[in-house]
Amino acid sequence: MCEYCGCQSLASIDELTREHDEVVRLISHLRPALREGGAARMAEVAREIATVLGPHTRVEEHGLFPALAGEFPDQIAALEAEHRTVEAVLAEAADGATPPDPAWPDRLLEAMAMLRDHILKEQDGVFPAALANLSTEEWEAVEAEREKAGSVLPRPAA
Repeated sequence: MCEYCGCQSLASIDELTREHDEVVRLISHLRPALREGGAARMAEVAREIATVLGPHTRVEEHGLFPALAGEFPDQIAALEAEHRTVEAVLAEAADGATPPDPAWPDRLLEAMAMLRDHILKEQDGVFPAALANLSTEEWEAVEAEREKAGSVLPRPAA
């Protein structure tokens, strides 16, 4: 986890980082899930990951990314494309289903490896760039999006 630029002192970035941490924790459960319960158990973990990513992605794509897209259009477009890739693989396990495709566990592991790299890009690039470039009004828009999206994580103790 990045702590060198101070961006986590902002509530918006701190919450996004906490969600990243939770997603990484859940990703670490996938290989044991495959060994112990096969694709059905992996699908359960995939649904947990999707639950965390739902509000997280909304805050990024409707709050943070628009504020950075003018200055970093290619990077933001690439991050959004990665979101779509991850969402598509996770969606196959939605609604309590175990994907029937025997290749799905491998595709899920591949998508989650990409997601781990994606998280590093955000924490090492997007978040510090946001700290340096966003105006007060843009941060307020990010916060407003968080209010709409909510979070599945409990609030940290004060």
